[in-house]
Amino acid sequence: MVHTTDSRHRYRRYPNLVAGVHFDAPDLCWVADLTYIRLKGEFVYLACVLDIWTRQCVGWHRGRGLESSLTLQALEMALQRRDVKPGLIHHSDQGVQYANTTYVNRLHEVGARISMAAVGNPYQNAHAESFMKTIKTKEILMNEYDSLEDARANIEHFLMTVYNGKRLHSALGYRPPDEFELMYYQQLLT
Repeated sequence: MVHTTDSRHRYRRYPNLVAGVHFDAPDLCWVADLTYIRLKGEFVYLACVLDIWTRQCVGWHRGRGLESSLTLQALEMALQRRDVKPGLIHHSDQGVQYANTTYVNRLHEVGARISMAAVGNPYQNAHAESFMKTIKTKEILMNEYDSLEDARANIEHFLMTVYNGKRLHSALGYRPPDEFELMYYQQLLT
């Protein structure tokens, strides 16, 4: 079995700031997680950042190892694509990829508040876990990728076109994330 979370580390552990909190706009809270992808003869990894309210995947990166650069590059993509304001809550598990100094410092640079699920409690990061299950069952397990580049192209298409653009969510009134967010901004203009 492949494990992606190593919470045995010396870095600071942050409290869970999202338990019982309701968010009502984009970019107030992001959740992050990572998973593995089986290629022919090896495993590679996928890190994603998800907006908890719109359910959009706002950042992702795949790579051959579980180094902190994997999650940091997914975070950087999200930061480049979104209009982040100080106070954003970034929620993850307590894995070393999210607790390390470089990642935490980057979050502090943009004024983000850090939130972490308790060790061994995936229910406290349920949005991210559910998202990863969807990617696994609807894309990763349905394909046999020949290479890292093959995985990158297929997963990027799934995330941008299928998941963000077409996949209906009951929590969003049976709308896809992109449409739900667009409706939110259109309502602000009226």
